[in-house]
Amino acid sequence: MDLLQCFKDYVQLHHLFEPKSRLLLAVSGGADSVVLAHLCKRAGYDFAIAHCNFQLRAAESERDEQFVQELAGKYAVPFFIKKFDTRAAAEQQKKSVETVARDLRYQWFDVLLQENSHLDFRYILTAHHADDSIETAVMNFFRGTGIAGLHGILAKQGRVVRPLLFARRAEIEAYAQQHQLQFVTDSTNAESDYTRNFFRNILLPQVKQVYPDADKNVLANICRMQETELLYNQAIALHKKKLLEVKGNEVHIPVLKLLKARPLSTIVYEIIKDFGFTSRQTDEVLALLHSDTGKYIQSATHRIIKNRNWLIIAPQQTAAAAHIFIEDKDRIVEFETGILKIDQKTAASFDIQQSPQWAQLDAADIKYPLLLRRWKQGDYFYPLGMTKKKKLSRFLIDQKLSLTQKEKTWVLEMNKKIIWVVGMRIDNRFKITPQTKSTLLLHYLPK
Repeated sequence: MDLLQCFKDYVQLHHLFEPKSRLLLAVSGGADSVVLAHLCKRAGYDFAIAHCNFQLRAAESERDEQFVQELAGKYAVPFFIKKFDTRAAAEQQKKSVETVARDLRYQWFDVLLQENSHLDFRYILTAHHADDSIETAVMNFFRGTGIAGLHGILAKQGRVVRPLLFARRAEIEAYAQQHQLQFVTDSTNAESDYTRNFFRNILLPQVKQVYPDADKNVLANICRMQETELLYNQAIALHKKKLLEVKGNEVHIPVLKLLKARPLSTIVYEIIKDFGFTSRQTDEVLALLHSDTGKYIQSATHRIIKNRNWLIIAPQQTAAAAHIFIEDKDRIVEFETGILKIDQKTAASFDIQQSPQWAQLDAADIKYPLLLRRWKQGDYFYPLGMTKKKKLSRFLIDQKLSLTQKEKTWVLEMNKKIIWVVGMRIDNRFKITPQTKSTLLLHYLPK
C-alpha cells in the first residue's frame, strides 16, 4: 500500500482541503501524528504543529512536548504548545479525564485559530485513523447515542479534518517503520483504565476471537451508516418542516399533528435534542402530549411547555421567552416588556392599590404554575366588576390602544383562565373580597 498516494487521494476524494490551504496539525508525538506530519511534508502541504501537554504522565508528558518541539524544528514549521491542568479541570467539572482532555484540546484549537488569524490557518488536522473510528462506533453503540453515533468518526467536521481515516493502525505503524520515523509511546495505552483503552485492549480483541472479521465488519457498517444517516436526516428534515412553526425565538408544535407522525418517538427525540434535551427525556415529552395545559419539562437551556393543543419550546432565559411559567417560589420575573414583582401578604397587612400596574388577587384562588404570555385572538376574561366574559380583542379596542400597544399586551393565565391583563385589568373571578385572608400582590414595572 502506497500510504502517501492513498493519503492524497483521500483528501481529494472527500474534498477535505485544497492543496494550498494552510494547515494546523495536532501532534501528540505518537506514531499516528508523526506519520501525519511526515505525509503532509512529503505532499508539500503548508502546515504548523500544535501540541497539548495535559500533564497527566509527569516526566513522560514533558518528554512528549520536547519531542514534538524538536519535530517542528526538523520540519522548520511554526510550533504552538499549551499546558493544561487536566485533572483539576476534570474534578472541577465532575467529568472524566478523557472527556475534559478532549474538550480542552478543541477549545484551545479554536483559540489558536482566532489568535493567529494573520497566519490564515484554514483547517485543523488530527491523526485519527480507521481503528479509532471502529472503537468510537462500538463505544457509541453501547453508550446509546442513536444513529448519529454509529457513523464513527467523520472525516470533516467544520474546520477539523481527519485525513487518515482510510488507514488501519497496522498500516500506519508499518509506514513509520519503513521510513524509520522516530515517535514516542504513551505508556498508558497498555492500561485499560480509560474507556477507549478498555475497548481497544480487552473488549474488541475478545470479540475477534468469536468473529475474526469483526473490525472489518464494523468498518463496512460505518460506511453504510454514513449513507443511512443521510437518508435519515432527509426524512427528519421533512418532518420538522411539517411540524415546527418558528415564532420569534420559540418553536411551536401542534400536538394533534405530532401525534399522527411516525415513528413518533424517534421524531420527538430528533426535535428535542437540538434544545439540550436527552434521549431519556423523550418519554417525558410523549407523556406531555396527553397532559394538562401548564405542564412542562426542561433542559439546561429550554422548556417544553404544554399549552392547550400546542407544545412550545421556549428558552429558559425569561426575558427572551414569549411563554414564561411562574412557580410559587418566584418573586421577580423579567420578560419582554418589563419586570413582574410578586409577593403574598395577609389581608390585614396590605393597602389597596389603585394603579392598574398593580394586581391584588385572592391567594386562595391561585394555583401554580402561572403562565405569563402574549395575548392572542380568542382570549377572553371577566373584567373586574363584570359577571359576563369579554373577548380580550374587544377589551383592547375599548381601551383605545394603538396597534403597537396591543402587540405589547401580555396576560397572566392560570389553568386556561386569564387572571390579569398585565398592567390593565384583573379578572373579576379572582378579586379580593371581605373574606380574603391572603392576597397575591403583583407589581408590573414596564421598561
